[in-house]
Amino acid sequence: MTAKQIAIIGGGPTGLAAAEVLSLSGHAVTVYDAMPTFGRKFLLAGKSGLNITHSEDYARFASRFGAACERLRPALDAFTPADVRAWASGLGTETFVGTSGRVFPKVMKASPLLRAWLGRLEAQGVTLFTRYRWTGFEGDGLVFETPNGRTIVRSDATLLALGGASWPRLGSDGAWTTLLRDKGVEIADLQPANCGFDVAWSDVFKDRFAGAPLKAVTTTSDAGTFPGEFVISSHGIEGSLVYAHAAALRDRLSQDGRAMLVIDLVPGRSIERLAKDLARQEAKASLSNRLRKGAGLEGVKSALLREVAPEATDPERLARSIKALPIPLLGPRPISEAISSAGGVRLDDLDERYMLKALPGVFAAGEMLDWEAPTGGYLLTACFATGRAAARGILAWLHAQ
Repeated sequence: MTAKQIAIIGGGPTGLAAAEVLSLSGHAVTVYDAMPTFGRKFLLAGKSGLNITHSEDYARFASRFGAACERLRPALDAFTPADVRAWASGLGTETFVGTSGRVFPKVMKASPLLRAWLGRLEAQGVTLFTRYRWTGFEGDGLVFETPNGRTIVRSDATLLALGGASWPRLGSDGAWTTLLRDKGVEIADLQPANCGFDVAWSDVFKDRFAGAPLKAVTTTSDAGTFPGEFVISSHGIEGSLVYAHAAALRDRLSQDGRAMLVIDLVPGRSIERLAKDLARQEAKASLSNRLRKGAGLEGVKSALLREVAPEATDPERLARSIKALPIPLLGPRPISEAISSAGGVRLDDLDERYMLKALPGVFAAGEMLDWEAPTGGYLLTACFATGRAAARGILAWLHAQ
């Protein structure tokens, strides 16, 4: 077999996962990244404990990718959460399952895993170039801006693994959307995913409670009902419980121009029980005291109720508001602040090998494709899986040439 030249543009988890598969094939594999080091977003995620995958039942896990579930399923089947854990173990990183079912490295860091991974790739013959910013195509070549000036690289197959547009300072700035659209590739507009939302808080509420966690609540949107906690921010609401609703809230805002996240401030008590307990409080007592004694609400929960539903003062209205407090949202936070992004290369523009139909020999994978997933290890696992699936697609395509 004649060795072919394979270029991978993007040195994050998707590109490195593809390089690992391709480097065992006998072909010459080169990974190019625009940043000074590889895996910068991967490392940032690891600062708070790298959530590498999730331990829930695999059928449930595979259902977490919305409209893209069916398209992603073969890739996920070939590299399941169990495979992710085994792969990490093979690189010297043992993992454990947290109380939420999320899977983390025991060392709670990404850097040892990334170092071992890059070392393995180099040992397998992968060439790694940093500070190579891809700027488009020229004839049959790939154009890069490098420390030594403009460079044209020719390859027999190319994988684009450029990520979405969240955290652009780490390398994923979405600039590739224009380059691909100019070549006839259909791109769904990039949007924030797993993001916070703006709320028109009063200055008094914002100044006093920005940064305060709202604990032991239940939240409801078109996405369903979920328990947990989130944080009041100076601009609105943030946190994992908000991110669970982010796609549904973002889409509702886009469709209707308005959206509400409904909060149950006291999940363990019924409206009827709350109304009775509140009615027993002295009418002349302050609202704060009645809420504290009758509903167990104080601090940020009590203040949020008064902020959002100031008209609720009698026991019945208070009870209804406590059980279903609608927080009106203005819009999602900017994509540059989001944990991940939605949109990207439309899946119908890829063949079953992850090759772009408009650009034979050019493949795409990872977050730059039009899918999204909640936080909890789903995004990272699918990036690994689609990178590996695209690598197998490249090998199949090269074999057929």
